[in-house]
Amino acid sequence: MEVVVTDSPPQASASRAQRAPKQDRSRVTRQRLLEAAVSCLAEHGWAGSTVSVVAERAGVSRGAAQHHFRTREDLFTAAVEYVAEERSTALRALFPEGAADRRAVVAALVDLYTGPLFRAALHLWVAASNEEQLRPRVTELEARVGRETHRIAVDLLRADESRPGVRETVQGLLDMSRGLGLANLLTDDGGRRDRVVAQWAALLDASLD
Repeated sequence: MEVVVTDSPPQASASRAQRAPKQDRSRVTRQRLLEAAVSCLAEHGWAGSTVSVVAERAGVSRGAAQHHFRTREDLFTAAVEYVAEERSTALRALFPEGAADRRAVVAALVDLYTGPLFRAALHLWVAASNEEQLRPRVTELEARVGRETHRIAVDLLRADESRPGVRETVQGLLDMSRGLGLANLLTDDGGRRDRVVAQWAALLDASLD
């Protein structure tokens, strides 16, 4: 029996062609909203960052913003998670074949906590301490971001966590990096930060090798 393969009806092909650009536009709109939300949160804090403010900065209508994110909490937790994932990807891309120089890794990890993402996340943490409906979502988000950052640090530092104390050493590095990020919110203390990075890199060489 001969099977005859026919082309799709013209209407179906046209429908698929229309859907593809529409999906592309939707992805672009979502990304613009997420990036605008992080910028607003970093600059204006939780109180000054509303869905309307974010929509205006992203160049979309409030209705379009609410189509993608039903609530304000949905928007800002998704925004911080999105940019954290982008930063993690960028951090791994800095060392595609692994890093021979631990100082470069320590400096890159510290940089994660001295930019707009960290400032935005900090505003979200402060808001979560006072907003009951926001707190569990931010707590879960921070746990996921923290685990991923720890995994990246272990990989890049070539740390063997089966050895006693190594896990705590890596976590101490991340806690120190967060502290430098907090200090950087008030003053640009780049010189001191460079010295601290150098000292931590030497300590890691001594403790991890």
